[in-house]
Amino acid sequence: MSDIISIEPLGDDPAENLDRFIVEAMEQGCVWGLQGPQGWALSGSDEHEDIDVMPFWSQESFARAHCQDDWKDYEAVAIDLEEFLEDWLPGMHEDVLLVGVNWNQDLEGEELEPLDLLEEFEQEMSD
Repeated sequence: MSDIISIEPLGDDPAENLDRFIVEAMEQGCVWGLQGPQGWALSGSDEHEDIDVMPFWSQESFARAHCQDDWKDYEAVAIDLEEFLEDWLPGMHEDVLLVGVNWNQDLEGEELEPLDLLEEFEQEMSD
């Protein structure tokens, strides 16, 4: 057996990837976004016309995997979990942005209202 810890890749179930996002973010105390020359990475929503989604991941490697094509000039940047919950999510709500959570290689995954994600974290923290 090897002592090397390999990170399990994201699965095809967006709800499972959301649960994993919350658990891993709480374990590590941060989430990962993509920052580039134009600011933070945004993607058009698959579900809502005229609304952008800002994606975040629970592992640096998941975020880094998307630093290609349109985001080739971006880098994975850690955001402190407390700052993410207290400042980012309420700010994204005010800016009418959705939050993308642990998107897979095809940029598929959950798109949530930021305050709904905040509520998910609060529920997990109270358990």
